[in-house]
Amino acid sequence: MNIIFLTMSQVTNIEARHIYTDLLRKFRNEGNNIYIVLPRERRSGLQTELYEQNGVHFLGVRTLNLQKTNVVEKGLGQVLVEKQYKAAIKKHLSNVKFDLILYSTPPITFPKVIAFLKSNNPQTKTYLLLKDIFPQNAVDIGMMSTTGVKGVLYRFFRKKEKKLYALSDFIGCMSPANVEYVLKHNPEIAPDRVEVAPNSLELSVESLETVDSGEMRVKVREKYDIPVDKPVFIYGGNLGKPQGIDFLVKCLDANKERKDCHFVVVGSGTEQQKIQSWYDTTKPENTTVLKALLKADYDTLVQTCDVGLIFLDHRFTIPNYPSRLLSYLEYKMPVLCATDPNTDMGRIAEENGYGYWCESDSVEAFTAILDKMIQSDRKTMGEKGFEFLKKNYLVDNTFNAIMRHCQR
Repeated sequence: MNIIFLTMSQVTNIEARHIYTDLLRKFRNEGNNIYIVLPRERRSGLQTELYEQNGVHFLGVRTLNLQKTNVVEKGLGQVLVEKQYKAAIKKHLSNVKFDLILYSTPPITFPKVIAFLKSNNPQTKTYLLLKDIFPQNAVDIGMMSTTGVKGVLYRFFRKKEKKLYALSDFIGCMSPANVEYVLKHNPEIAPDRVEVAPNSLELSVESLETVDSGEMRVKVREKYDIPVDKPVFIYGGNLGKPQGIDFLVKCLDANKERKDCHFVVVGSGTEQQKIQSWYDTTKPENTTVLKALLKADYDTLVQTCDVGLIFLDHRFTIPNYPSRLLSYLEYKMPVLCATDPNTDMGRIAEENGYGYWCESDSVEAFTAILDKMIQSDRKTMGEKGFEFLKKNYLVDNTFNAIMRHCQR
């Protein structure tokens, strides 16, 4: 099959470890032709170009700066990107007949690109990997409103979202709660078009072996000045508004005098300074704060830790399912989830014996599950998480879910 994948992510290395590259490698390795369309921001100085690397075709599309730029350029860039993608595909890939069109959210601004591709490929299947339910997630955390001036923006994006769903033959969601939410709030969608196709990864034997020895474990912890004789709880990834960083800080502050565990926070994002400011002011001995690391370094660090932390803003009405769970489970770590009541991540962890959950509006509740985890058999819980990962969150699961529709 010829498969095109539309993304706003910097998927420039098909061999890198990532939820998208792992899945696309699986398609490539099964004998399919893969075409990835991705942005080349203005600051890169690169022009629109079609090239091949490791058996995969890349179409880099020159755009305005979409990240780490001023609001005006970012907004204008998001508006123009759909037109730019369509023009680039028309110029460079018009002679390719696609059997499958894959795309993910965010963003939701590709309807015209998908409609164009469908018109040129009437027999193609379209499959949405729904990673983000926008614009409702922005409404939940106060970045957008359904009324007033901000309501105009909400209605614009909600119309785009509806159009994207209508163009999608199938919608793959991250969890059962996501499926339920999409169908409840979009009753025009037939239930047989929506299914669970979760965040997934390809297991790396090499990475699992890197800190297999106690000696290496000690070496990595000492590198980051992390105690070697205490259970380490790690929060790794984006530090933005969706993660409810204010609550994370409250939990760390409430437990800053503990001697029976150590916390590590590593990542970057719009709210990172809140963590850093608290850390610089409080100087807690049981906490280490690190800036974002290279993927390989982060994976190695995670393997030396004992428990993974997941935080989500309590205001969310949409059921988020953060992909950082995968690296925790891959390295046989149980998880503590402090989230809104709508996501099913914490409940699934508890039901399958690899984690504990509380709502992210009570520091006391978080401290209670922290106490419980310290007293638990974390090794057994980690093994259960790893087995659950193998049964549910490997790329084969997502690949097979998609391929079922392509073989009809």
